[in-house]
This record gives sequence, structure tokens and C-alpha cells, in this order.
Amino acid sequence: MSNLLIPCQSPLVSVIGAGNVGRSLAHRIALKNLADVVLLDIVEGLPQGVALDLMEAQSIESHDCQIIGTNDYADTSGSNIVVITAGLARKPGMTRDDLMNVNAKIVVEAAQKAFIYSPDAIFIVITNPLDVMTYLVWQTIKLPPARVMGMAGVLDSSRLQTFIAMELGVLAADVHAMVLGGHGDLMLPLPRYCTVSGVPITELMEEATINRIVERTRNGGAEIVKLLQTGGAYYAPASSACLMIEAILRNQSRLLPTAAYLEGEYGLEDIFLGVPCRLGCRGVESILEVNLTESEKKALQISAHSVRQNVQVALSHLA
Repeated sequence: MSNLLIPCQSPLVSVIGAGNVGRSLAHRIALKNLADVVLLDIVEGLPQGVALDLMEAQSIESHDCQIIGTNDYADTSGSNIVVITAGLARKPGMTRDDLMNVNAKIVVEAAQKAFIYSPDAIFIVITNPLDVMTYLVWQTIKLPPARVMGMAGVLDSSRLQTFIAMELGVLAADVHAMVLGGHGDLMLPLPRYCTVSGVPITELMEEATINRIVERTRNGGAEIVKLLQTGGAYYAPASSACLMIEAILRNQSRLLPTAAYLEGEYGLEDIFLGVPCRLGCRGVESILEVNLTESEKKALQISAHSVRQNVQVALSHLA
């Protein structure tokens, strides 16, 4: 018998788009030693340069993930997860919806090409407007809806957690928050389900303070765009996507807010919207329906209506 060790094949994550979010995500995946990474972009030299830079830090950061940069979708073949970050970033004064028509074409093309080489992959969408783009990806590649999802819920909840922690002067890791709905101004933060070490924030803060934090969460992305002036957030979005990837690859069955396809949950159908989901190796393994007040149900319906309208606009432009 041979004494040669045959290395096990590592999971593979392909990140489509080597901009700030894509390259930050590749770095996060490597730091956690989650998977090998293919970083793809249409700009020649860009993904190759980013990948080489990340690989040159490999010995310092003590991971053994392989990171390659490419302009060829064939190099993404056999991916376990495909993450789509490709598209234009927001500029000051732009809403996520302003990006819709341009990014719809970019995202659909990326999904079509990636699916050819990785038909068994789980697809995670980050490109804005996120709920609309996730629906377009699902319609394009016709996968079971459990294998297509959008990132935003983790990010929105993390922003809410951060603002609560900053207000109370507590450790952010001790704060748990929940945000439902579309990734935009009509998202639905749920203060009743937000706690600090198990204590509801409604017992720790006045209503006016909570309302101020909720509003800041809704405008969290725009606040960063305004400050940066040259683009949008990328560290927190990358970390949010990495958390989802880890839950899937390690089959953790974690309950995370995710833009998932609804088939009657919350009284909604044929739409991708942020809801609490259990993520595991099969993708979205189940959707949790939390109890909502009548006003919260109405707010969720309004958010869903806005997403539906934008989906129809995007589909008409693609047609």
C-alpha cells in the first residue's frame, strides 16, 4: 500500500466581482480557512492582482486556502457556492433602486455564465438592489429556491446591533437584533425582538431613542455612501456574506436573516424578502415565521410591494 497522502478536495467558493466587496469577502473566507476562492472580474489583471496580493499574505495569516484571480468563468467550475457581487456601486445621492437597470443586466449575465460551470452550487447575491437582483438570478438559472438567496438581512441586523451597542455602551456581541423586509428604506427592524444579553431593548431605552436607531439602520448604507463619497460599504457586507458561507459550508444550521423565496410565509408569495432562515449545507433549510403585530404586518406588506414593483420594472427592461 502506498504511503502517499491524498489530499481531500477543499470546498470552492467563486466570487463574481473583484471590487471592494468581492476582494474583502475573499480575504474573509481565507482568514477563516473556509474554502479555496476563485475571484472573477471582467477587468483583465484586476482579479489576478488582488488574488496574488492575498496569497502573498498566506504565510503571515497562517491559512492554506488557495486564491486565484481570473477573467474566465471556466475557472469557477465545480463551485460549492457562487457569490455575485458584480455591479455598479452607489454614489452620493443614489438610491439602491437607481442602480437597478444597469445592475440587472450585469447580474443576469454573471448568473448565466457561472451556472454553466457550477449547476450544483448555492448562489448568494450581494449586488443592489439586492432583493430584486436575487429574484432575477433565481428566474435566470431556475434552481430550487432554497439554493438562491440574498445577503442583506445579516448586514441590516448587524447595523442595528452596532447602533444599539453604541447607544448603550455595551459589547456588540451581546446584542441580538432582527430586521425583516427588503434591503432598503422600507426594511422592518423589530425592536421587540432585539435584546442585550437576553434583556429586551424596550426595557433599556426610551421609545424615541429606539426610533432614532431604527431610522439610522434604515439609512445605514446611505450614511456610509455619503461619508465615503466614492462608493458604498464593503467591510460589513463582506463579513455578512462570509457568515452565511460559513453556516452553509460547515452545515451549522444557523438562524440568520436572509433574503429568501417566500411561498406563503408571512402571507407573501413569489418574492425574495428578508426573513429569519435556517442555513445549512442545502442552503435555506427552513424559514421561521415570527409573530408580528398588525402594524408590523402592514409595514412588511409595504416593503414587499415596493420590491415587487421593482422586480417588474427590472424584468421589463431585461425583456
